[in-house]
Amino acid sequence: MEEKEKPVLSDKSVIPTDDYIFSIIGERKVHWLTIMKYLAENYPDAAGSWNYYNDGKQWLFKLVRKKKTVFWSSILSDTFRITFYLGNKAETIIESSDLPQSIKEEFKAAKRYGSIRPVTIKIMDKTDVDNILKMIDIKTKL
Repeated sequence: MEEKEKPVLSDKSVIPTDDYIFSIIGERKVHWLTIMKYLAENYPDAAGSWNYYNDGKQWLFKLVRKKKTVFWSSILSDTFRITFYLGNKAETIIESSDLPQSIKEEFKAAKRYGSIRPVTIKIMDKTDVDNILKMIDIKTKL
């Protein structure tokens, strides 16, 4: 995984709104909207919310479906990243998927937190969005 970038939503008093987020991520707004549209169409029972977390001193978007966290998202300067936490049983599903080899290797090598490991994708282009959509499908099927 790449070096940690400083999240931009670190002011506890500034609650993230769509307009505020879009002013930060700029042209990548289209990618955020594509992901949210996919979720609405394919997982209408999923819901997301912004919460401020003191441990990381930042606002994170948490998407939940049936009481299960699907992913976490943080806003960066000009883009955003999405992190999925997956258990060991996801390894064979990820390995047999058509995700890029780099994501498969990141998952295999990721630091374990108990029995879960993260996969983080920084959204730069449509390919990253496609990989996020595949990861959403994998996570929701587990």
